[in-house]
Amino acid sequence: MFCNQCEQTAKGKGCTVLGVCGKTAAVAGQQDELVAGLRRLSQVALAARAAGVTETAVDDFAFKALFSTLTNVNFDPAALSGLQQACLARARELAGKAGLPLPPADWKDFIGGLPLATDGLSADEDVRSAMQLLLYGLKGVAAYADHAAELDRRDPAVAAFLYRGLVAGTPLDENAPDLNGWLELLMECGKINLRAMELLEDGNTGRFGHPVPTPVSLGQRKGKAILVSGHDLADLKALLEQTAGTGINIYTHGEMLPAHGYPELKAFPHLAGHYGTAWQNQQKELPAFPGAVLFTTNCIQDPRDYADKVFTSGNVGWPGLTHCTGRDFSAVIRKAQELPGFAQDVPGKSVLTGFGRQTLLGAAPAVLDAVKAGKLRHIFLVGGCDGARPGRNYYTELVEKIPADCLILTLACGKFRFFDKDLGSIGDLPRLLDVGQCNDAYAAVRTALALAEALGCGVNDLPLSLILSWYEQKAVSILLTLLALGVRNMRLGPTLPAFVSPNILNLLVEKWGIAPISSPEEDLKAILG
Repeated sequence: MFCNQCEQTAKGKGCTVLGVCGKTAAVAGQQDELVAGLRRLSQVALAARAAGVTETAVDDFAFKALFSTLTNVNFDPAALSGLQQACLARARELAGKAGLPLPPADWKDFIGGLPLATDGLSADEDVRSAMQLLLYGLKGVAAYADHAAELDRRDPAVAAFLYRGLVAGTPLDENAPDLNGWLELLMECGKINLRAMELLEDGNTGRFGHPVPTPVSLGQRKGKAILVSGHDLADLKALLEQTAGTGINIYTHGEMLPAHGYPELKAFPHLAGHYGTAWQNQQKELPAFPGAVLFTTNCIQDPRDYADKVFTSGNVGWPGLTHCTGRDFSAVIRKAQELPGFAQDVPGKSVLTGFGRQTLLGAAPAVLDAVKAGKLRHIFLVGGCDGARPGRNYYTELVEKIPADCLILTLACGKFRFFDKDLGSIGDLPRLLDVGQCNDAYAAVRTALALAEALGCGVNDLPLSLILSWYEQKAVSILLTLLALGVRNMRLGPTLPAFVSPNILNLLVEKWGIAPISSPEEDLKAILG
């Protein structure tokens, strides 16, 4: 195997025997083959579009299947095999509807001649680096587009670009781009990801209401319990509905914390609070949880000795776990009723979430007044993916050292390095504002653009600095979005991606001023002068 798509990849170069995530060489091979199959499906889909045939079901499948190859999503060989066969069947069905030659009926012939491993895409290091950036960016786009499609929000342009990007530079591409062409594709990927995040925000707010600032308890209530992890708010809503009146309390975990800010979800009185921290701590935290656990999207790890109480849904797969389909969570509920739950109430401190785009834009006049009055010196966005690699304590120390006249926006699971710290307020605004999940980078971007417009300046002229942590492929797509919008001088850590070549890194530094994190003291001195 060879896999270097995440931040924790072995020795900072690539996993070649066993994935640090727990992925076996066999599963890695299945995922590589699935990507190759999706490239072949993309060729058919592009030809079908040229013939006037578009199939929404095929688009939705492509998003879902590519999402399944992200880090910490699907480790189940049987599920991946099913996706491979579905990929082949959909390509043949679509070709038949469009009057195109039918692809081979055998999987090995179907993907024959296509690169399987990411290190075999090109002999040119810089082209290979750009191709990998695009592939991983497309995986992030697919994740957000899949979430949006689950909420009936779609844009055919997103699928069209996904197909074009997957075909680019492969033996299926008649006009392989040069390095400049790859860079143009990367910028287009960033713009398409912005559209995918916009669709997802519209789906979430349309279905669950606009988030509002909400205190969330970190304590526990006496009674039976279910813990919900991942990102899928529709799964959480279905579980809340199915457990209403049962006496079972529902707790969020990881990236589900922002769910408490949505009016349609917080209205359920048995949405009890939040348990645990970021995804990489689950093997330490989940054994002690006295109820059932549901993983709705990526971030699952080997459940080891507690697998009997863990369930999956959506794209998540782990061998031997019960997978819930059609949002039927009866098996999860039965397990929760069998388990003891919490024996007594355990009070805990509260944290604030729910600072979505409407709330941020509503606060914009007060922010502008504070800037003009000299009460607010700077705004930091400190967020992104968390992870287990040493060095991530940088983000905790940075937030602790940011001066009291500065605001801190945060999002995604990177916030768990400091989410429970009392940082005070500036006027009526808490200094620490939880914008939401990783896809809510859209809200932060739109707010920054609105502030720039109100101040009559460019976004890079704002008293705003982005300090980002990355782990997996959704972070890549968000980074491409920020680059496509022209955002400069971002700091990225804890390490730089293994798939970025020295020349591509130099380009990112020269054109966008990207810099690796150094120390909190040095970075604050450079930012605040």
